[in-house]
Amino acid sequence: MAPSGSRSMKKGCQRVLYWIPVLFIALIVAWSYYAYVLQLCIESIEDTGEKVVYLLVYHVVFIMFVWAYWQTIFTKPMNPLKEFHLSYSDKELLEREDRGESQQEILRRIAKDLPIYTRTNSGAIRFCDRCQLLKPDRCHHCSVCDKCILKMDHHCPWVNNCVGFSNYKFFMLFLLYSLLYCLFITATDLQYFIKFWTKGLPDTQAKFHILFLFFSASMFSVSLASLLTYHCWLVCRNRSTLEAVRSPVFRHGPDKNGFSLGCSKNFRQVFGDETKYWPIPVFSSSGDGCMFPTCLVNVDPEQPASPTSSNNGKKGAAEVRQFPSKPLRESQSRLLASTPSWSESDSATDKDNKGTSNPGMTIEHEA
Repeated sequence: MAPSGSRSMKKGCQRVLYWIPVLFIALIVAWSYYAYVLQLCIESIEDTGEKVVYLLVYHVVFIMFVWAYWQTIFTKPMNPLKEFHLSYSDKELLEREDRGESQQEILRRIAKDLPIYTRTNSGAIRFCDRCQLLKPDRCHHCSVCDKCILKMDHHCPWVNNCVGFSNYKFFMLFLLYSLLYCLFITATDLQYFIKFWTKGLPDTQAKFHILFLFFSASMFSVSLASLLTYHCWLVCRNRSTLEAVRSPVFRHGPDKNGFSLGCSKNFRQVFGDETKYWPIPVFSSSGDGCMFPTCLVNVDPEQPASPTSSNNGKKGAAEVRQFPSKPLRESQSRLLASTPSWSESDSATDKDNKGTSNPGMTIEHEA
């Protein structure tokens, strides 16, 4: 009992410590609100029109910034569907088998009915030993959350959450609105910052808030601009941070552009098809996080046909495969329908080769 209680206490302490960066950001934002609204706008600015305009624009940007930050923090990362988890019987079979070849057969049998196209570096099915599941494409196990996260980008300590499929749009908007927030403060505070050095401000505590407000906002602007630029580049290339570091591996080998569909479609995959939802921190991303269209020409003979085929009207979804059980969202269907993918003949080849084995496959557990 003692070791179990010690572990629970350790995990509890870790959870508290993980919130320290978020608390730090919250305190900085709370102070900036006090310094800008009360000390700058109300106490220092004398022109009423200027004061009203500044306060209106500031509060619009502030609300969008806080809303996006809140969504990034408290949106629960999505985990793989139950179809990717091993059943109780499959777990028993895998545990009983000592030979690698037998274990490979079990994993290959499960994977052949799932939309899995990426592999490990050794060519094996991506299997998570801790979660006991076959990883969907672009899914990774987070050591901090101790869960497999769909389309995991990274674990961000500043939001105490994994950034992945469910909240990547919110994370992008958080970067955008926080940059706009800092730039607006810097621009509107500049003239009063200059007055501080030219003795144009009255000798009150407001001038010190104005001084530090300008320095902090300008410094945060530089770091946020570089981070936002990098993630805009990732969105345009349809890569996650992890995929930028290590390219996803397909049957034909690593391909850093395997999921790229072109800049416009890559953007719509994150922000959705409806333009009115792009600037708002509400979920509008395309797809379900478990399968993604690719630009690859070579079909994986061990996997079911591409989801594109089911949207072309040439074959019913039930004829092609049984996954997913629910129909695709309209936004995903439009994205897939215009995506270069495999031809109808490739689907036939897929069915002819379903029984083909892969003797070079080995089980590799990824953390």
